[in-house]
Amino acid sequence: MPLYKAPRGTQDILPSEQPYWRFITQKAEALCQLYGYKRIDTPVFEETRLFSRSIGEGTDIVEKEMYTFTDQGKTMITLRPEGTAPVCRAYLEHGLHNAPQPVRVYYLTSIFRYERPQSGRYRQHQQFGCEALGVADPALDAEIIDLVWQFYISVGLRDLTLHLNSIGCPDCRPNYLQALKHHYSQQTGVLCQDCKVRLERNPLRLLDCKNPSCQEIIHSAPKITDFLCEQCAEHFQQVKEYLQDIDIPFTLNPYLVRGLDYYARTVFEVQPGRLTDVGQPTLSQQSTIGGGGRYDLLIEELGGNATPAVGFATGLERIILNLKKQNIVVPPIPEPMVYVAYTGEEGKHDAVKIAAVLRRAGIGAILSMGKRSLKAQLKQANVLGASQAIIIGEDEQRRGMIVLRDLIEGKQREVPYEGIAEAVLPPIDSYQRSAIS
Repeated sequence: MPLYKAPRGTQDILPSEQPYWRFITQKAEALCQLYGYKRIDTPVFEETRLFSRSIGEGTDIVEKEMYTFTDQGKTMITLRPEGTAPVCRAYLEHGLHNAPQPVRVYYLTSIFRYERPQSGRYRQHQQFGCEALGVADPALDAEIIDLVWQFYISVGLRDLTLHLNSIGCPDCRPNYLQALKHHYSQQTGVLCQDCKVRLERNPLRLLDCKNPSCQEIIHSAPKITDFLCEQCAEHFQQVKEYLQDIDIPFTLNPYLVRGLDYYARTVFEVQPGRLTDVGQPTLSQQSTIGGGGRYDLLIEELGGNATPAVGFATGLERIILNLKKQNIVVPPIPEPMVYVAYTGEEGKHDAVKIAAVLRRAGIGAILSMGKRSLKAQLKQANVLGASQAIIIGEDEQRRGMIVLRDLIEGKQREVPYEGIAEAVLPPIDSYQRSAIS
């Protein structure tokens, strides 16, 4: 047994898994470029009060899931449990309100939450997210939803369902919360312990409960869309119309609220559906693969001026899980094409030089290491997936020549030492073609 293991709820992403990660991150970056979103990176930790203020004191994330500690400067610090609040902090700190609005940014980053580990859910996981700040236009809601939808399509996922709702604003939500509290007050005997607390502290979070005993109560609760003010109802109607304009299918879900307190108006989630192919397994409904919404009040809550904004985040581990369940094959990461083999100590010196020449010419090369027979070296070249091998033998050295062997066809020829880079043509990396083709 190994002396040390990765902490519970984390994972090592081994080289064999990297093709999935490269595939989906390059798809994400290519789409962001198409939509005009630019990358932003924020610190892996922030002051705790940023998250307790933005996410909400009554949420599971703040009360149960944050990794919080006091640093040596006596400051309460929290590992990033979500990506939106740090982007808003950066927007305020760096005066991005002076830039052309909306400010469109994306991130690929680690998220930390102390959750019960299960399939597709880790205590450290990776997220791809986009935020658009500074404009209240419902067309921007549709753009964000379109971006994440096209991302899922581009990686090959199918049978997905987009759940859509509006949770109103501070003007219309109080009337709904009053009706919601009245509904739940008649059911206190069957509420889970968490929901009994939520009923008093944060009633909207009642609709986010995953406890089976509370599901029936949720489905008979009043619908928030029946309580929307005129402005929120009009905004939501326009979002739906824009989605229809661009052929994005959606399902209205009046009980969708998301798990963060900063949302207002539009909220949405994308969930894996059931596969229809005969003999294929049914995908789990447990894991939402992505979601987001509008958070027009968050930046003001953090001390800035009233600034409308909308965004989404999607977990990469859950995407990979669904790619595997749907038997979607991703392109392999190209291997270095040339294996440099040698005989004798003088041959090794030349091998070191030739490997360096090839790499500096942009040609991937693997240099044989240790003292092994030429047969063993060429066997390793095949195992590593090299398409060509350079063999530096004593006889060829004396004549200033090198053997270039095609490992696929089994043919070989001699080439001059000085012209080796020109003799080896680099392969075309499929990733250099359009990442969204």
